Amino acid sequence: MFNNSSKILFIMIMIIGTLITVTSNSWLGAWMGLEINLLSFIPLMSDNNNLMSTEASLKYFLTQALASTVLLFSVILLMLKNNLNNEINESFTSMIMMSALLMKSGAAPFHFWFPNMMEGLTWMNALLLMTWQKIAPLMLISYLHIKNLLLISIVISVIVGAIGGLNQTSLRKLMAFSSINHLGWMLSTLLINKSIWLLYFSLYTFISFILIFMFNLSKIFHLNQLFSMYFSSKIFKFTLFMNLLSLGGLPPFLGFFPKWIVIQQLTFCNHYMLLIIMMMSTLITLFFYLRICYSAFMLNYYENNWMNYLQFNNFSMNMLLFLSFFSIFGLILISMFFVML
Repeated sequence: MFNNSSKILFIMIMIIGTLITVTSNSWLGAWMGLEINLLSFIPLMSDNNNLMSTEASLKYFLTQALASTVLLFSVILLMLKNNLNNEINESFTSMIMMSALLMKSGAAPFHFWFPNMMEGLTWMNALLLMTWQKIAPLMLISYLHIKNLLLISIVISVIVGAIGGLNQTSLRKLMAFSSINHLGWMLSTLLINKSIWLLYFSLYTFISFILIFMFNLSKIFHLNQLFSMYFSSKIFKFTLFMNLLSLGGLPPFLGFFPKWIVIQQLTFCNHYMLLIIMMMSTLITLFFYLRICYSAFMLNYYENNWMNYLQFNNFSMNMLLFLSFFSIFGLILISMFFVML
C-alpha cells in the first residue's frame, strides 16, 4: 500500500500527463500523455479499506487500455494516410478517434464502465475521476470536427445521465450519472464556444468538490444514511442539500449560471431541438434531487445502526460554509457584478 508521499508523487505525475496531452502538437504525443495519466491514476485507486478497489482498478485499466488501443490505431491510420495516396477516409478515422476519446471520458453510449467503477472508489478518487480525468479527453475532442457523432453523444449522455439516476440508492452511482449528464452539457459547449466549456467545467468542479468533501467528511455513501443519520449541525445538513440542488442547476444557485450561458448560446446557434432535450433531461435530474432533499428534510427518524453524531472541527466547518456561500449565492453575486459593470 502506498503512503501519502507516494500518492502525492502519483498525483504530480498524473498532472504532468494531462499537461503533456493538452500541450502536445501531435496525436502521438497526446496519446503518450494519456498513457502517463492512466498509469499514474491506477495506483491511487488501491485502498485496503475498500474491497472493491481492486475490481475498479482492473475495470479502469481494461477500459482505458481498449480506448488507448483504438486511439493509437486511428493515429497510425492518419499517419499512413499520405503514404497510401489518400485511400483512407479521414472522416471515418476521425470518427474512430472520437469514439475512443468519448470512451475515455465516460460519455454515453460508451459509459457502461463508469458507474460501476465509481462504486469501488473512495470519494477523493471519485472526484479525480469526475473532474481531472476528463480534461485531456475533452481537450482532444475539441480538436476534432465530427458534429454528427458529437450530437449523438450529447443526446444520449443527457438522457442516460437523467434516467440512470432515478432508481439509484448509492450516492457514488448517483454522482456518476450526474457526471454523465453534465458531460453532455460540456460536449455541447464544444459546438459553440470552447471558453464556455472552460467556465462550465470550472464551476462543475467547484460544486462537485464541495459536495464530495462533505460526503467524505461525514462518511456518507448511501441515501438511507442521509435520512437516518443525526447531524450535530443542522447548518451542515442544510448546506449539503443546497449544494446538491446547485449541482442540479436549480436557480438561484451557482450551478444554474453555466447552464444559463449554454442555453443562451445554443439559442443563438439555432440548436432548438438539442436544447429542448437537454432542458428536459435537466428537469428529470432536478426531480430526483428534489425528491432526495424533500425526503431528508421531512423524514426525521433514527436507527441504531446508523446513529452517528457527526462532529466537525472549526476549520472544516468554516471552510465548508465559506465555499458553500459562493455555491448557494453565486448566481446572485454574478448578477450584481454584471449590473455594476
